[in-house]
Amino acid sequence: MGTGRTDEFRKDAVRIALTSGLSRQQVADDLGVGKSTLNKWVAAHRDTDVVSSEDRELAKENERLRRENRILKEERDILKNLSGPQPACAR
Repeated sequence: MGTGRTDEFRKDAVRIALTSGLSRQQVADDLGVGKSTLNKWVAAHRDTDVVSSEDRELAKENERLRRENRILKEERDILKNLSGPQPACAR
């Protein structure tokens, strides 16, 4: 028999799943629920006001910044590799 979760817990789980930038599996593991259970909750609450428009905008901005950060790190690593090995005194 499954553990009963409050509606507030479900709504918070959905909000975290939709706005945190973490994978659904990671959110499910962190919250101690199954991934399929979390997916069912997300599907059931997707059209509700669980996630405010402000939260959605912040999540979009966070995703854009993560993408930009990843690209910049890749560019930095490429430039580091182009310069060749550095002498021990420059490290």
